[in-house]
Amino acid sequence: MKNTVSTLLKQKEAGDKITMLTAYDYTTAKIMDECGVNSILIGDSLGMVMLGYENTLPVTMEDMIHHTSAVARGAQNAFIVADMPFMSYQASVEQAVINAGRLVKEGGANAVKLEGGAEVCEQIRAIVNASIPVVAHLGLTPQSVNVFGGFKVQGKSLDKAKKLVDDALKIQEAGSCAVVLEGIPAKLAEIITKKLYIPTIGIGAGNGCDGQVLVYQDALGMTTGHTAKFVKKFAEVGELMRKGISDYISETKAGTFPAQEHTYSIDETVINEIMGEENQS
Repeated sequence: MKNTVSTLLKQKEAGDKITMLTAYDYTTAKIMDECGVNSILIGDSLGMVMLGYENTLPVTMEDMIHHTSAVARGAQNAFIVADMPFMSYQASVEQAVINAGRLVKEGGANAVKLEGGAEVCEQIRAIVNASIPVVAHLGLTPQSVNVFGGFKVQGKSLDKAKKLVDDALKIQEAGSCAVVLEGIPAKLAEIITKKLYIPTIGIGAGNGCDGQVLVYQDALGMTTGHTAKFVKKFAEVGELMRKGISDYISETKAGTFPAQEHTYSIDETVINEIMGEENQS
């Protein structure tokens, strides 16, 4: 069954946790869809995990449309959410609506996600009025990395915690269908979740949220170096890939691949005919 804004809301009401993972290509999205994940996020995190940037800021609308359309072709049942990249919605409400429309019309997204609270409520209202569902994003918002001075937990002081609660209520009033809560204390996320009637999706926000999201490369052990505290590796796919690639290199160099079972046969009379013509020449 296709996951929609309505089905996600019903999951919150029923206490049925919502599952979301990032994906950026057809094959991965198809596997996730077959596993039954509720929602797939084409995050601007693709800037780091797919394109090798230091952060999400260089990601363009063209990048997002390209990857979103690939995911949309692979996933038939998951609710497809596409990130609006940096500076695709901040400059004006009109720009926000146009770019959101491109992600739906050209990319095949079911909803768009943008970062920020009260300051983007006007954009949220306009996008929703254009019949495009909006998922909001509060807390550690990666597009604000330069303002935050790095990837730091948000909402730990009284003033900042109050602002997050206020922002959550405002983006809900503006028409958001869900909100991602990233990098905030678990108890604060639980309070916000109880105050909202729309679903909350946590990442580094504890298990009191209505659902969870992870970057799939982190969840499957495909990344190296520093790993955020909130990441759990559910598999070591990176190690499996390294072994498979190393074995391929070794067997190719040794001449043991391809073996007989990996090759196609031909009638010997054809070979003899060819060899005979070569000998005559």
